[in-house]
Amino acid sequence: MRLEFHEPKLNAVLGLTDSIKTDENRFPDTENTIKFLWNRNKVSVTVAIDGLAMELGPNQIMTATYLQKLSFASTQLPLTAILFNREFYCISDHDNEVSCNGILFFGTQDIPIITIPQELQKRFDLLYEVLVEEFATPDAIQGDMLQMMLKRFIIMSTRLAKEQLKLKNLDNDQIEVIRKFNYLVDIHYKTKRKVSDYAELLFKSPKTLSNLFSLYNQKSPQRIILDRLALEAKRLMHFTDKQNQEIAFELGFNDPAHFSRFFKKMTQMTPSEYRETPEKAG
Repeated sequence: MRLEFHEPKLNAVLGLTDSIKTDENRFPDTENTIKFLWNRNKVSVTVAIDGLAMELGPNQIMTATYLQKLSFASTQLPLTAILFNREFYCISDHDNEVSCNGILFFGTQDIPIITIPQELQKRFDLLYEVLVEEFATPDAIQGDMLQMMLKRFIIMSTRLAKEQLKLKNLDNDQIEVIRKFNYLVDIHYKTKRKVSDYAELLFKSPKTLSNLFSLYNQKSPQRIILDRLALEAKRLMHFTDKQNQEIAFELGFNDPAHFSRFFKKMTQMTPSEYRETPEKAG
């Protein structure tokens, strides 16, 4: 099953499929979409993100953005996906409504995977069924209805993420700071590499950020910034033909030698050694 809503004037796309491996290239501009990957099977499935194999258990949802490279070569069972582009629903413009940036999307922590608890499975399944039905109702308000249901799905998923992704011991204000920091790093990592840069944007002190992240997980804010930079370097080496010097300049390094030292410090490999590694490190 492949369902699609397309508004040509805005180039807005919303898609739903019960087998993303089969339908990945049958949607317009799939690479530039944000995706929910939902394992509705009774056993686990495998998905590769940025060359790293990820296991998705039954009734688990994984999110990915257009910044990440997905591969379904090792996905053996049908995997449900909901995908949309920013022209259909811009999560940045609607951040005050859904509060998902930095938690579900555009975060610098681990790949977000949430588990639908048994008591909520009927609610998610019902929303899925209503979404499928709405695709079959091509009237003047279809786009608005689909957007409303997508928004509902995002909110439900974000609530679960806040409960499950190391956030449940923090209050709402602390969660807001963490997710905004993650989102800002994803936007500015090429030009802003100091914790003080982000502390200023968030109207916080660098010490406040460091203390907060020590409660949240084991990564410091500075490490998160550097990890994001290293991740992009690996993506560019893995998925493009760009040379090390080009990558260095693209990531804001004025000296390729400085980039090489940074990369080796972060990965324990030189850029050349990384390129020659058959299985790229995650």
